[in-house]
Amino acid sequence: MNRAGTLLRYLRTRLALGLVAAAVVGLLAGAALVGGIGTATAKGAVLPPGNAVEQWDKIAEDTVVGSGAFQNEGLIYMAYVSRAMYRAVSPGERRGQSPAAAVVEAAFTTLSHYFPAQTATLDALHTQALAAIPETQAKIVGLRYGALAAAKEIAERDGDGLQTPIASTSSFPTLPPGPGVWRLTPIAYLPPQTPWVANVRPFILNSAAQFLPPPPPSLQSQQWVDAFNEIEVDGSNTNPNTAETTTAKFWTANVIRQYNRVARDVATTKNSDLVETARLMAMVNVVGADAQISCMYAKYHYLFWRPVTAIDPTAVTNDGFGPVSGFDDGNTATAEQPGWRPLITTPNHPEYPAAHGSITSAEAEVFSDFLGTDAIDLDIHGFDPADPAGNLDASRHVGTAAELRAEIVNARVWAGVHYRFSGLAGVNLGREVAQYDLAHAFGPSGAAG
Repeated sequence: MNRAGTLLRYLRTRLALGLVAAAVVGLLAGAALVGGIGTATAKGAVLPPGNAVEQWDKIAEDTVVGSGAFQNEGLIYMAYVSRAMYRAVSPGERRGQSPAAAVVEAAFTTLSHYFPAQTATLDALHTQALAAIPETQAKIVGLRYGALAAAKEIAERDGDGLQTPIASTSSFPTLPPGPGVWRLTPIAYLPPQTPWVANVRPFILNSAAQFLPPPPPSLQSQQWVDAFNEIEVDGSNTNPNTAETTTAKFWTANVIRQYNRVARDVATTKNSDLVETARLMAMVNVVGADAQISCMYAKYHYLFWRPVTAIDPTAVTNDGFGPVSGFDDGNTATAEQPGWRPLITTPNHPEYPAAHGSITSAEAEVFSDFLGTDAIDLDIHGFDPADPAGNLDASRHVGTAAELRAEIVNARVWAGVHYRFSGLAGVNLGREVAQYDLAHAFGPSGAAG
């Protein structure tokens, strides 16, 4: 039997004996699956603010992002944790328990399983969290069911296509080299980013190809000419428009941190109880994961070239995917420009459709659904170029879901990494994925998955 199945069987036995909480800690210490980056220390570990779900969502965010996971694979880990928390407290499923205890145990068990290098910090936070919950029979019941919810999640996702170690690449079907075909990009010409995510089993969707966008436009079309010419001017690192460049850089922030922070803020503002908070976190991360799995499938299906490759054929290097000379698009209505570079460094995966368009559109749909209106009225934190790398010190207000979607399409054009048609395709993909997932897994009283 595989490790996840062994864990589930073991926990069921321990449940009958009332010994789950202690058993989980001991078992996971010797049977964890995925190593994190570096070795954590418990020194200075302090619970974040908020209710138990908000606390462990932030702990999960810090653990996942801190592991070095790319954003698309990081959302898969976030989905594991948030779905385990929601399963532990879904309405009608767990009677007589402390919901807080169930949430803590579900999140702790899941994170410990996938990130054993973080054991010291997670143990310390787990101890603090449990110490704040009164010693009652409800607490014991909550611990049991929280651990069981995590074990079910781990067992269900076993063999889902997750690849380790974190941030690893993989092989993928290629296309013959030529105009329009993706190549590695400057500055670093990094290996293809997580092609394996395209083959991960979605959480709710029937398949990653369920909402596959139509192909990108022909290189002889007017749509291509318009997109090429727009990004050549507006996406260049010489663009003098400060408003455009500031917007582009704002949206280079880590999307896991951006949208989980928004979710916690929304839950706090609405004074949501644990069940509703857990539902929102699961919506944000499960829908987000499915949107990115679908997007990566489309990217590695179409293998469309990035703007830097199309605009500057001399940007191509000896990457093993074709001749070093590169190709122009063969269209006399476009003008290549040797030395052209985008405002930000091009992500190391194919261009079409836009991943940020997909995830942002999916989250716009999530918040519209949760709040019951397209007038989502959200404050979103992003990157401030004046502050250190990785910060979320800047803030922008978006009034509607449509406004958010329009801004992310513009931002990626102005960043020089996505054509406008790709941003729009990503937005459409994210909306379709979210609508399907929300309809099939997240009714007001339904459990996730």
